[in-house]
Amino acid sequence: MRTYLVVIDDSPEATLALRFAARRAARTGGGVIVLAIIPPQDFVAFGGVQATIEAEAREHAEELVAAAADAVVQEAGVTPQIMVKSGKPAEVVREVIGASDEIAALVLATAASGAPGPLVAHFTGQDAGTLPCPVMLVPGGIDIARLDALS
Repeated sequence: MRTYLVVIDDSPEATLALRFAARRAARTGGGVIVLAIIPPQDFVAFGGVQATIEAEAREHAEELVAAAADAVVQEAGVTPQIMVKSGKPAEVVREVIGASDEIAALVLATAASGAPGPLVAHFTGQDAGTLPCPVMLVPGGIDIARLDALS
């Protein structure tokens, strides 16, 4: 089955990528994997504080993927697979793609203005062309009606 991988976070761009992937999956009889990534902490605090910070980050990531999964079901009638992983975002994405032959594309969205975002910059810059699947980019400033027409 053709499956679209979407990395979800709190950004409006992630919502656009999710909508595009959900609608493409519905139209092509495919699936969606919603991935939330918990990046490594930049500092090491005392054990109890560090554990609390990590637990809160995991809880937030789980809330994000649950809300995203609901949005995919509502938008396209597709029940997505959800994942929460810890690590450096580009490495986690590469691992998830490498573990599944069904992933047809990594769907990301650019920021509406300014820098495109770290995953977009990574997979269209220094690592462009090294993934075993296409990277689909949704423009962050796209009109929803236009996005729906294209998906």
